[in-house]
Amino acid sequence: QVQLLESGGGLVQAGGSLTLSCAAYGSIFDINVMGWYRQAPGAQRELVAAATSGGSINYADSVKGRFTISRDNAKKAVYLQMNDLKPDDTAVYYCNALLQTTRWLPSKNYWGQGTQVTVSS
Repeated sequence: QVQLLESGGGLVQAGGSLTLSCAAYGSIFDINVMGWYRQAPGAQRELVAAATSGGSINYADSVKGRFTISRDNAKKAVYLQMNDLKPDDTAVYYCNALLQTTRWLPSKNYWGQGTQVTVSS
């Protein structure tokens, strides 16, 4: 059984910063991609940032220059440093991992429970 445990959400004023953390636990053979998605009320879930095990990184245009994603492969963890936060960043942030539990099975998507980020104006 695989679990993604997130922490670090909260309430912050516009222009402030937060750091989200997520670690994967359980029987894991390899993690291909770890990243963060977010979902605002009434909106679809969208990619915020993702990092592959090979070091490739992808950001949503709306967060480029403000958010930084990083991975600690040894800890099976991913972090999202969010600076210059805006009210439009308010959403539930979900950790995501595309991983294999064994070498014989294909990669599968796993999700954290979500953490609320609220940015006040």
